[in-house]
Amino acid sequence: MMRTAFTKVARPSMSRATFATTARAMAGETGAPPKTGGQGDAFQRREKAQEDFAIKQREKEKLLVLRKKLHEQQAHLKQLSDHIDEITKGQGGEHN
Repeated sequence: MMRTAFTKVARPSMSRATFATTARAMAGETGAPPKTGGQGDAFQRREKAQEDFAIKQREKEKLLVLRKKLHEQQAHLKQLSDHIDEITKGQGGEHN
């Protein structure tokens, strides 16, 4: 009698474990390591590569915009410096 009681108790827990792993697999869990470490599956590697590429492209575009602004500011400062020099030459004085 005791043996049958133990086997009946053990069976429901096994079936729950099976359903738990099935539910996880159906939810999209591939069993692969997370994106932050390890190899992962091919889809995760491809997705990460695409995300990295897109981020690098956005950073590259931002750098180009910043370089353009920097050159414009340098040109403006050069114009201001030339204008100041032009004004101070006409005033005379011991430093000119």
